Amino acid sequence: MAEGEEVSNKQVILTEYVKGFPKESDFEVRTSKIRLKVPEGSDAVLVKNLYLSCDPYMRSRMQKLEGAYRYVEPFTPGSVS
Repeated sequence: MAEGEEVSNKQVILTEYVKGFPKESDFEVRTSKIRLKVPEGSDAVLVKNLYLSCDPYMRSRMQKLEGAYRYVEPFTPGSVS
């Protein structure tokens, strides 16, 4: 892998399970540094996201619903998924 430029990386982290409507205090914005890497000889492309979309299905993943059927597991507060 070729070493690349070091850039700033922002992450929106769920800090605790949401009760009711999501609030700004339920999230934390973390900034870190990452080094861009593309495998040598590959046709890979690096993409920069400009917007964060919070889709309706994500609301159920931000809640801890005991005994509820889920087709996908909830997010774990504090982790990067």
